[in-house]
Amino acid sequence: MRDYLRTHEGEARLLAVLAGLVVFLSAASPSFLTAANLASLMNNSAINVIWAVGLLVVLISGGIDISFAVAASVVQYLCFYALMAVGGGDWLVGVVFAGAIGVAIGAVNAALIAGFRIISIVVTIATFNALFGLLMFATAGRSLYDLPNWWTERIEVVRLGDHAALALPVAAMAVAMASTWFLISRTTIGRQLYAFGDNPEGARRAGVATTPMQFIAYGWMGLMAGIGGLMQVNIVQEIVPNALIGRELDVLAAVVLGGARLGGGRGTVLGCFLGVLLVAITQNGLNLLGVSPYAFKMVIGLTILAAISLSGVDLAALATAKSGRRKLGRPD
Repeated sequence: MRDYLRTHEGEARLLAVLAGLVVFLSAASPSFLTAANLASLMNNSAINVIWAVGLLVVLISGGIDISFAVAASVVQYLCFYALMAVGGGDWLVGVVFAGAIGVAIGAVNAALIAGFRIISIVVTIATFNALFGLLMFATAGRSLYDLPNWWTERIEVVRLGDHAALALPVAAMAVAMASTWFLISRTTIGRQLYAFGDNPEGARRAGVATTPMQFIAYGWMGLMAGIGGLMQVNIVQEIVPNALIGRELDVLAAVVLGGARLGGGRGTVLGCFLGVLLVAITQNGLNLLGVSPYAFKMVIGLTILAAISLSGVDLAALATAKSGRRKLGRPD
């Protein structure tokens, strides 16, 4: 037990917080544990999870990216016009277009960071503003509603009840999580990303090619941004230029909550998923309890602050201390 807590401390802490939150909301609102609400919660959280696992790879490599939400919006518009040029396309064509455009945007970030040796947060702030300004200028702020039927058609993958089902974005989320887990946990590239993020100079001396690591990390983030943007349109059935702006900080906070370190070299897909889930359940619970939407950010901020503050608590050491007190016959 102590070994498990030591190696999965962040996930164990988040699971405990989530369990307490679920128990409270179940007692406070009869609507919380209904199939319809749980399906809605997962469908609406799927996009953030897709983006979060992309951001996880960037954070593991020691970087940061706050431009992915704008990149997803750019992908939506470019994908729409590319699809119209090929006669409307289908899901396969859409995923290929969205992924390719997203990877290209990620490669721009990587090229600027590696080529000019500028810190990642400065580069991604610059690309955030450049992409958003270009998008608003090119579209004149106009939204798109006349989309291909396949793009907006609701596809159910798991039915939970008469009026509740997990939709296609949840399946895309599962694939994104599995592929990211495989990349960072089962490949040499993943080990190199961890090493590069934990100790860049040591990784260089060990023979890790640093520039390719940058392109892999930001390219993966771009891929997830593009796919997430494609799935977002499937949910809302429209393309709005500024609809996704602001979600990047929620995703970043959730990934850090899940145990990823801003300095690089640490983070897991499971922790990432639990971090997004914590933020989503908090928002959902406040909505069900009739709390004003203006209080959402405040309560979520306090929740994040509390969770990060608890990161200094060593659960393994606490378990060891309690075990020792029991052996000595002392009360906990």
